[in-house]
Amino acid sequence: MTPKRFHWIVAITAALASSGFGQNERMRVRAFPPKAVRLLPSPFESAMAANGRYLLQLEPNRLLHGFYLSAGLPPKGERYGGWESRGVAGHTLGHYLSACSYQYAATGDSRFRDRVVAIVRELAECQALRSDGYLGAIPDGDRLWGEIRRGDVRSKGFDLNGFWVPWYTQHKIFAGLIDAVRVAEVPEALPVVKRLGEWAIDTTKVLTPEQWQTMLQCEHGGMNESLADLAELTGDARFKDLARKFHHQAVLDPLSRKEDRLTGLHANTQIPKLIGLARLYELDGKPEDRTAAEFFWDRIVNHRTFAMGGNSNHEHLGQPDRLNDQLSPESAETCNTYNMLKLTRHLYAWEPKATWFDYYERALFNHILGSQRTQDGMVTYFVPLQPLATRPFSTPFDSFWCCVGTGIENHARYGEAIYSEADSEIRVNLFVPSVLTAQSEGARLRMEASLPQDERVRLKVERAEGRTWTLAIRRPEWVASSPRVSVNGRGVALEPEQDGYLRVRREWKSGDLVEWTLPMAVRTEPLPDNPNRVALMYGPVVLVARHPREEEGPPPVLVPERRPSSNLLRRLPGKELRFRSADVLRPRDTDFVPFYEATEGPYTTYFDLFTGEQWKERERTYRVEAARRAAEERATIDVLRPGEMQPERDHHFEGERIETGEHLGRKWRHAVDGWFSFRMKVAPKAPQELVCDYWSGDSGRVFDIEVDGVKLATQRMEPVSSPAFVKVRYLLPPDLLAGKREITLRFVAHNGSVAGGLYGARIVRKDLKKTE
Repeated sequence: MTPKRFHWIVAITAALASSGFGQNERMRVRAFPPKAVRLLPSPFESAMAANGRYLLQLEPNRLLHGFYLSAGLPPKGERYGGWESRGVAGHTLGHYLSACSYQYAATGDSRFRDRVVAIVRELAECQALRSDGYLGAIPDGDRLWGEIRRGDVRSKGFDLNGFWVPWYTQHKIFAGLIDAVRVAEVPEALPVVKRLGEWAIDTTKVLTPEQWQTMLQCEHGGMNESLADLAELTGDARFKDLARKFHHQAVLDPLSRKEDRLTGLHANTQIPKLIGLARLYELDGKPEDRTAAEFFWDRIVNHRTFAMGGNSNHEHLGQPDRLNDQLSPESAETCNTYNMLKLTRHLYAWEPKATWFDYYERALFNHILGSQRTQDGMVTYFVPLQPLATRPFSTPFDSFWCCVGTGIENHARYGEAIYSEADSEIRVNLFVPSVLTAQSEGARLRMEASLPQDERVRLKVERAEGRTWTLAIRRPEWVASSPRVSVNGRGVALEPEQDGYLRVRREWKSGDLVEWTLPMAVRTEPLPDNPNRVALMYGPVVLVARHPREEEGPPPVLVPERRPSSNLLRRLPGKELRFRSADVLRPRDTDFVPFYEATEGPYTTYFDLFTGEQWKERERTYRVEAARRAAEERATIDVLRPGEMQPERDHHFEGERIETGEHLGRKWRHAVDGWFSFRMKVAPKAPQELVCDYWSGDSGRVFDIEVDGVKLATQRMEPVSSPAFVKVRYLLPPDLLAGKREITLRFVAHNGSVAGGLYGARIVRKDLKKTE
């Protein structure tokens, strides 16, 4: 064995020991290696299998397209569409390396490792043709990184020097290569990612602290996490030093002081920063890093999370405990929950209490499992929570959103947190059918469960070496009564300990059988700011009402008439989990299914509560308002939400002397003695209006609105006595729209004035009959 090969094996061994949660003396529990767990038949195993089929459909050479170009090589495959054909090109390849690594570890299917090996070799070839160690697919990336290397750093908040989140993209490549080393056990990836780390050091070495903070205004993923991982993998402290520089003070410092300044921030930009702090805490033990990570988790999970475990609306964080107005077609970005699960695994390792996994289970069983369409492996960006919602799914080769990247990882990683271990203790955190091979205790355990369909769980010790160890079973928050536990058919009297785990300690023998029952009942969970708007839950899952595709009209409401929550639904016979509302739903009763099954057709997650009398009084108003909202949506051609990252990118937002902020929970854009512009879709022939939302309190502002360079109107914000949000409608002249499918709108401040603030813009079809 060569010394170089020996070094790689040592590095991989250390990496495997550090994967997941549980790396050093600060960790009280450890993760089992990903390959130690195999899923048994269940919805989770079906989702993993569907994910594997999709991974094998993708062509690595097409994902490598931009990497070849950056290395001066001719591409070996056509570039994919969607985000891979835009400024974030290359991010999917990093996720793909991680997904294939985990899919291989979870299944033992060598086809996935073969893909990792092949991609790493291609990346190594690309890197070898460059003198700087760079790997990337960002269009015109050399110009960007050359500017950064010279200390030329500019950001308007959602960009870096006019480029779309370049460090975010680089983080995915770092993370994919690191997972290739520690999960897929591909040693050739280590020198590649190390050289890429050295490139990052060299690229940023001249930056001042002020320039760093300007650069970090732009989303940068979990660069601090990957560099901390790389420092541990290589033993090179330079990478940890660089990880510390990826410290966004404006966000992280208040969190370390337990100050919640998260309202209005782009949600998924923040979560990886805290995962990185968690990794650095595990390396350095700085208490402020742990404080920030734990405080952030609390402010998201306990104050900004929906019943199904997701968070955010239109990608942004709202005010704490204010979720009532956050139920929309763009609720609950899936990337957020992917990252919140990662953060939870770290926090659990430090303080292994059941409450961490109460959240983890809820998010996994509902959001993550429900984010995939099992028929073809396609995934969601958002999981809509408005009434009569329908989930939008990706396409195989023309989406490649951020949530496609995290999505292909999500469904490969189901096994990584089902079990954990401490000294002489195996913990069951999640009740997912699986087989665990625990080398540390010389045991193999087989867990059979079908939650939420069945409340019984069986765990058989298939192999044991006569050792004494403790089996710790999580007592979930949702149990309707005390769990019942038996060993080999004999009941065991147990009370939960302070950490929320039930324990059985004995000398285990092959064939031992542990069984427990986790009683479930239907219960309601209200929104924190509206006790009369509730979700229905059963065990760990949210139950949603299913509706016919053609159904229109008012959203369904609950009229329980003082019935207990457990009697609102009646379970239907059969093995599948199906309920029927028990004469409590209006306008009609319907079937309820687990949230994760509602991938086809309309569904409703939250229900308003009424008494019978209230419903009689409100029904007509409810129907009229529902009809108005539906009509507005049908008339809408395009919508811009100013000040939000992805909507502005999608609408090609530009400007000079522009600013953004938030007022009364709504984000705005304006230009101080400057301008801003964006593109919007139009219909070539229909009469249309531009509808703009303003705050009437912005008095004294004067600005022009132009359509493709032609002045449409001058807007003057006159003083008012009672400021409020107002809608101003501008008729779009037909000659400005003729033959067009898109127009550029430009807001230009008059000399010494301000253009905006614009709180929203919408292109709608003009109802001529209504105005005549």
